Amino acid sequence: MKLDAFNRLGDEAARAAVRPCADIDRWVDAVVAGRPYATVEQLLETARASAAPWTVTEIDGALAHHPRIGERPRGGGAEASHSRSEQAGLGEPTSDVAAALAAGNRAYEEKFSRVFLIRAAGRSADEILGALNGRLAHTEEEEIPVVAEQLRQIAVLRLEGIIGS
Repeated sequence: MKLDAFNRLGDEAARAAVRPCADIDRWVDAVVAGRPYATVEQLLETARASAAPWTVTEIDGALAHHPRIGERPRGGGAEASHSRSEQAGLGEPTSDVAAALAAGNRAYEEKFSRVFLIRAAGRSADEILGALNGRLAHTEEEEIPVVAEQLRQIAVLRLEGIIGS
């Protein structure tokens, strides 16, 4: 969708277009309320600024829709489609890396009670595994800002993909 078409959408249609980027009502409403945007960069800057800070409740609500890293997202919705595209660049990890990701995902979920989230786009499976292992050493207080930043990066990348320049 082009920016001018996004600017002309009704509020509900615009919310529906933005929501798969990050299912956080306050953020979706801020991005939609900022219209009309003169440039895609202005839209993306609003999206970045509106994501700071996200609360733990907002983060956990948004993460309820995210698949585990290394698992193929299921379903036909826009969010699942975005996740499939983002993880496609990982390729097929070796069986050792796949097993380590699965074990790391379980350990992360046991420790933090949420899925491990990382911007997969542009990263290899080995890079993601290294980040996962490093983040397992975090406390909850250290991890929340990292998760929030990863979610923000994902949301902005998705929005950029939806609203072509």
